Amino acid sequence: MKYFAKIKYLGSGFHGFQVQPGLRTVQGELNNALNQAFGLPCKVTGCSRTDAGVHANEFCLAVECDGGTIPADKLPIAVARFLPPDLCLFYAEECDNDFHPRYDVKEKEYLYRIINRPIYDPFEYGRAWFLSRPITDRGIELMRSAAAHIVGRHDFSCFMSEGSDTEDTVRNVTALSVEKDGDFIEIRISADGFLYNMVRIIVGTLTEVAFGRISPDEIPAIIESCDRSRAGMTAPADGLFLNKVSY
Repeated sequence: MKYFAKIKYLGSGFHGFQVQPGLRTVQGELNNALNQAFGLPCKVTGCSRTDAGVHANEFCLAVECDGGTIPADKLPIAVARFLPPDLCLFYAEECDNDFHPRYDVKEKEYLYRIINRPIYDPFEYGRAWFLSRPITDRGIELMRSAAAHIVGRHDFSCFMSEGSDTEDTVRNVTALSVEKDGDFIEIRISADGFLYNMVRIIVGTLTEVAFGRISPDEIPAIIESCDRSRAGMTAPADGLFLNKVSY
C-alpha cells in the first residue's frame, strides 16, 4: 500500500530531513516509527530536503509498505506513539503507485520569521532569527521593493550556496511578501522549486536592502549576474519553515 502523508516538525534537533549515517534525521525517525507501527519495513520519500535546523509546518511525503494493512485515516494515530515530541504525522490518505512527492509538486511556500527587537524572546529560541538592529517602516518598504524584482522566472544562481550539484538553476517565484506585525517580520515566498539555501540568501539580501547596503534597484543586475558574491548574506536556518506544498 502507498500513502500520501503530511508531517510537521521542529528542525532544531534534526540534521535535516534526509537519512545520514550516525545523525538524527526526520526521515530516520519516521522510518523507525513506521516500521514499528506496521511491523514491516517501510519506505519514506520526501517532497524535498531540508537543512539542519529548518522546520516544517506541512512537509509532504509518500509512505510505501508492502503488506501494510493500516487504514489511511488511522495511520496518524497508529504511528504517533512511536514518534518523538518534535515530529508528528498528522494526515494520510491512500495514493496511486505512480505518485511522487518530489516530482509531482506544483508549488512550495516557505515562511521565514524574524524577531526584530533589542531583547530576545526565549520562547522563540530556534524558531526565528533574532535581529536586534531595528528595521524601520522605511526599511520594510525597501524590502518590498526589492522583493518585487525577485518575483518571476529567473536563473537564481546568485541565490544558491556552493555545494549543490543542481544543473538547472532556473526557478519561477510566484509570490514574495514582507509583512511586519509588532516585533515580528514574516517573509513568505512561493515558487515551483528552490535552490540550495535560496530562501535564506534571499532573506539575507532583503535585510541588507533594509539597512541600505544594497539598493532595491540593484536586484535585477544581481540576478542577471548569476554571481553569488553579489547577493547578500545567508540568513540563519532558525527562522525557516517549509510552510505549504501544493500538488
